[in-house]
Amino acid sequence: MTTTRREVLGALAFPALGPLARLDARRGLSLLDEFEAPSGSPQQVARDEDFWNAIATAFAIDRSRINFNNGGCSPSPAFVLDAQRRHLEEANHAPAYVMWRRQQKRKEAVRQALARVAGCDAEELAFVRNASEGLQTCQFGIDLEPGDEVLSTDQDYPRMRNTFAQRVAREGIVYRQFKIPVPCDDPQQIVRAYEANLSERTRLILVSHVINLTGAILPVRNIVALGRARGIPVIVDGAHSFANVDFTLRDLDCDYFATSLHKWLFAPIGTGMLHVRKDKIGDLWPLMAGNPGQEHDIRKFEEIGTHPIAQMLAVGEALAFHERLGGSRKFARLVRLRDLWIDRLGAHDRVHVHTSTVPGQACGIATVSIDGVETGALAAHLERAHQILVTTIKHEDFEGIRVSPSVYTTLGELDRFCEAMEAVVRDGLPS
Repeated sequence: MTTTRREVLGALAFPALGPLARLDARRGLSLLDEFEAPSGSPQQVARDEDFWNAIATAFAIDRSRINFNNGGCSPSPAFVLDAQRRHLEEANHAPAYVMWRRQQKRKEAVRQALARVAGCDAEELAFVRNASEGLQTCQFGIDLEPGDEVLSTDQDYPRMRNTFAQRVAREGIVYRQFKIPVPCDDPQQIVRAYEANLSERTRLILVSHVINLTGAILPVRNIVALGRARGIPVIVDGAHSFANVDFTLRDLDCDYFATSLHKWLFAPIGTGMLHVRKDKIGDLWPLMAGNPGQEHDIRKFEEIGTHPIAQMLAVGEALAFHERLGGSRKFARLVRLRDLWIDRLGAHDRVHVHTSTVPGQACGIATVSIDGVETGALAAHLERAHQILVTTIKHEDFEGIRVSPSVYTTLGELDRFCEAMEAVVRDGLPS
């Protein structure tokens, strides 16, 4: 069950009108040209508010609340949710037949479409439920011996650090973590830090493409090359980079990569992907046992028992939306939104931004703090008094609120956030 270009764009043109818009095909098709991205560089398109206001109508969201935690989980465009509902209702008619004989086959077409956007062979891409499942497949699936060392920064995602901690407790491996600067404007400083912390016992490296705490973009290709030159596998955590930062897996040249698709691709909740280079599949153990003969088949990582396929099929609509936006335009827009609020709030002496604004060194996610204002209390105030949802970040070296707008965010919502923050700078938190 595929969606044609006209159906996709028609849904984008009138998402808020629901069934009535879909009935009015002539009117919907007449506005396709208006949805076409304007000409110009990605940076120029990023400033075209008419275009982005039109994009925002694709999302059926509650505008009484400002969601600035899209880095945690993003809503899907309305027509993606509609697709998921259709696939789920279809399966419910006769689950054992529809899911396993019809939908399972159609999932292969989505795999191919996702692989094309990701920049890898479809036989190197497995569907998983989230980045954690994909990353843990690699973290647990690569053989290690007692005393072997694994290496990461102390800013990698807590669940991934806990995964290695379990292997420490269970198998006696050694887990080493090191610090990186906040913010960091020089990618070579990160590469040198990884290199300086390698030892003769290092057998595995974990690197976040985008640090979830601050939105910093790490030089993954250089770190992968660093590990490969020494025969050390490198697992890339792409939870916040895929469909956010403009790149392909070929650009990273990595062997192992996992991401969630319900963040920046705007796919249904509970969708993710795992990339394993073809010649590495055979040696990587799945979290759940595959079938005999699947040892070198990427699908062995999908043998998790009965589960709905509807979410995975609706990834196809999310891919159509992403490609319509264009990766470079989308990234430029997210960075522009970040820079708008940073430039305004950064003018205040008590405001500290923990994210680099050097081009290419961070994405649209950023973390900010106010001198003398406790982070948790600030986040609670923003939600209670202003219905603005942010994420509390507390690290040994810094803390603040993480702000992650999205393509549906309006400039008015950014203004409301800045006004709320400026009131706290001026008057403090209410007692």
